[in-house]
Amino acid sequence: MYDKTDPRAALAPVSKSMLGVTGLVAEPQTGFFYKEAPQIDDATGKTWITRSHNFIVALTEAAPGAQFVRQGQPDEYAVLLPEGGATIEWNDTRTDAAGNTLSFVPAGDSTVTLPDGGRLVRIFSVQASDLAQACANANGYDTPRTHIPDFQPWPQPKDGWKIRTYDLDIAPEEGRFGRIFRCTTLMVNVLYPFDGPRDPSKMSPHHHDDFEQVSLALSGAFTHYLRWHWTPDMADWRPDEAIEMGAPSVLVIPPPVIHTTRATGEGSNVLVDIFGPPRVDFSLKPGWVLNADDYPMPDQTADQEA
Repeated sequence: MYDKTDPRAALAPVSKSMLGVTGLVAEPQTGFFYKEAPQIDDATGKTWITRSHNFIVALTEAAPGAQFVRQGQPDEYAVLLPEGGATIEWNDTRTDAAGNTLSFVPAGDSTVTLPDGGRLVRIFSVQASDLAQACANANGYDTPRTHIPDFQPWPQPKDGWKIRTYDLDIAPEEGRFGRIFRCTTLMVNVLYPFDGPRDPSKMSPHHHDDFEQVSLALSGAFTHYLRWHWTPDMADWRPDEAIEMGAPSVLVIPPPVIHTTRATGEGSNVLVDIFGPPRVDFSLKPGWVLNADDYPMPDQTADQEA
């Protein structure tokens, strides 16, 4: 039910619909970072950590000179720098990443240093068990989501492992949705800033059958609208929700809940949508994934593209 001007209206379905299947109910997970206590408050700054079924979002208001070390990190992770820059070190290599960039860091030992401090967003798969245990909602997935497939990483980069940094200063293009990048573990869509409230006559209610969407608000204010399907089992029924969230905040939207989001702030509203592993439907759209040449698709999804 996308508005006709929304590029996602042309997406083709890639999985069998779960609508009508019973026992899929799960509650959304929320992180109101701007009004909740951080999970880490030390010399590095304040860090809030929230998880989804497959991945973890850690947002830090970092102190100048703060270092964030990962030793034995099991898989690739993302570093989003909304404003200030950072130095990223991995495997005896060093990259200076400016503000307004997204980087992917390989598994192993790595360090992210913020010389001037500022906001840092890191996104990990739940294979980072220490961070999964530190999440504010660490027990939110004690009941398994049996309709969400087990996490499987996508193929490794064509030219081997290295730090990859992408500039987000990319002009919008008609027919393309946001600024989408993927790695082996994640897909990150840094949406373009929305100035002022969204037109309420051009909303985009939709659902996902078997994967969660994490919406990370970096600035502004948003109202997230959620509607649960009426299955044959009334135990699955839930009242509609309209969750008002400022920034920074995180909402984890469970499948197959119908959802849409309205920017409500008067200024600049910035939202980042995150998926793990990468989305097949977005990856099949030519030109949507801006670093598609760096990261191949799994064989079965590449076959769909052909």
